[in-house]
Amino acid sequence: MELLILKSGPDYIRSKDGAYLRTGLDKASVFPLDRMTLVRQHAEALKDKGFEGVSIKKLVLTEEEI
Repeated sequence: MELLILKSGPDYIRSKDGAYLRTGLDKASVFPLDRMTLVRQHAEALKDKGFEGVSIKKLVLTEEEI
């Protein structure tokens, strides 16, 4: 499975109720690949709010038996 995720420097971003929060990977907002336009809008909003080093990353998940 592939998902999109936002980062600001080493931190992941959670988008909640119109606010952006720095967080760890386990709390970050993730988006399906077909929501790239929305993710780019979030990235621009983060830059406008003063977040530095904003980037969009592709998160690749695999599932394995343990």
